[in-house]
Amino acid sequence: MSPLIDPEGLKAALAQPQPPIVLDCRARLDDRNAGLALWQAGHIPGSHHLDMDRDLAATPGEGGRHPLPSPHAFTATLRRLDISPERGVVVYDDRGGQLAAARAWWMIGCWAGHPDVRVLDGGLPAWQALAGPLTSSVPATPAGSDWEPRFDNSQWLTAADLLASASLRVDARGEARFGGEEEPIDPVAGHIPGAVCRPTGANLQADGRFKPAVELAQALPQANEVTAYCGSGVSACHEILAYAVAGLPRPRLYVGSWSDWIRDPARPVATGQ
Repeated sequence: MSPLIDPEGLKAALAQPQPPIVLDCRARLDDRNAGLALWQAGHIPGSHHLDMDRDLAATPGEGGRHPLPSPHAFTATLRRLDISPERGVVVYDDRGGQLAAARAWWMIGCWAGHPDVRVLDGGLPAWQALAGPLTSSVPATPAGSDWEPRFDNSQWLTAADLLASASLRVDARGEARFGGEEEPIDPVAGHIPGAVCRPTGANLQADGRFKPAVELAQALPQANEVTAYCGSGVSACHEILAYAVAGLPRPRLYVGSWSDWIRDPARPVATGQ
């Protein structure tokens, strides 16, 4: 099954007797409350808000700006939203999956093990081009589930794991941040030594949809083992999603990413391309 669903496919799925659970994952890195405000202003009918900072991450600090929540906490989130393996899930944002639909896809599907999680290809702009206006109506409160996910912690690494690993490190940030020319968020600029730069925007076409699988497979950095990272473990999930779209083995995620790496001044930092 493709990890993507197009707007036409979602529209058809929503008309079925058991439609997928749709989660609005829009977020802004500079405003913790923006995602909820965007959802309240207008969303795909029936979709529920999934918060990047409160649902898809624990408190910033040890582990970086967006560390994973505990399995217990994330299980509670999944149950609150009535998510279980018997019903599909579709996630979307308005940045082609970069903030933070791909993070939700990775956490629900790759980490928690849900068998049917897909990202809306092209996100909200593609949906609006097909279906028109959004709704501000609040959907009914989900009934809740009793799902007990089996979390696969082999899907992600700590800084210590990464230091001990021979994996190819793929940095999902833009070239200026990778090269250390600018750093608008974290206190130290640069990248993890040995990493290659693959900005997430390179995975998308001009309309915000993913490039064809064949094109991605030719362009994505490949090695026997690949680890994806970014600033705080959010957009790196978009890189992992691109590998899945291309039909390539999924990289592991360095969850803490750059924001965690630089917490220890003994860890090396590289600049330049």
